[in-house]
Amino acid sequence: MSEEYLRLNRASWDERAPAHAVSPDYALQRFRDDPAHLSDVVRFDLPRLGSVEGLRGVHLQCHLGTDTISLARLGAEMTGLDFSGPALEQARRLAAEAGADVDFVESDVYAAADVLPAGGFDLVFTGIGALCWIPSVARWADVVARLLRPGGRLFLREGHPMLWALGDPRPDGLVTVEHPYVERAGATVWDEPGTYVETDTTFEHHVTHEWNHGLGQVVTAVLDAGLVVTSLEEHDSAPWDALPGYTEPAAEPGELRLRDRPWRVPFTYTLQAVRPAPPG
Repeated sequence: MSEEYLRLNRASWDERAPAHAVSPDYALQRFRDDPAHLSDVVRFDLPRLGSVEGLRGVHLQCHLGTDTISLARLGAEMTGLDFSGPALEQARRLAAEAGADVDFVESDVYAAADVLPAGGFDLVFTGIGALCWIPSVARWADVVARLLRPGGRLFLREGHPMLWALGDPRPDGLVTVEHPYVERAGATVWDEPGTYVETDTTFEHHVTHEWNHGLGQVVTAVLDAGLVVTSLEEHDSAPWDALPGYTEPAAEPGELRLRDRPWRVPFTYTLQAVRPAPPG
């Protein structure tokens, strides 16, 4: 597959990272001011994560590192990996100012097991909005398996592929399926001048390539990589306004769900899997 997608996507993320760092949506100052502050994503994950005290963890596609720092504050020895140098520059600055001991490594996610110690991690964490940037979820799952030590686990919370398949709500209020649900060889190409956070910045790099990955494809990829799935949970909420004008706050802080009959569409899901120890 051509690496053009990687060049375009990296240019977009490189340009947007400084704007994200000063946006109120990421609220980086809260990490600087409050040594106990956790990201909304990790706070939601806590009942499923359990204790991470003393675990060696890697956060793949970490962007500004807010979730990475949150996991470090919970006692994990964390490494964050991302392909965007400007994003990691912001992440390193935030970690230093917030007093978090986190190592950040610049790399494409597919090369993670080549630049980090294979079999060296108790926890591989991947947060929301990461998998849509990779063309093959099977290749990603193989990388995860290579990073995990025997007995180590994958923790993934991601936007639900059903949500990613929806189009914008129509004038009559109906929401329809407009985009691929399953992974396809060809990317969905977007030409969007803005970004997902509040900012007045004008951007030059507008084109990105994205892929959806059906829930069955994700589970199968993880199983084929030799991992054992231990839990799969679908959620009716997301930590951002997934359908503006049609959502309301959920019970969990920072989460939003459909206002009308929220049980109709899953917004996110959590998957956990373990690399089994060899027999004997």
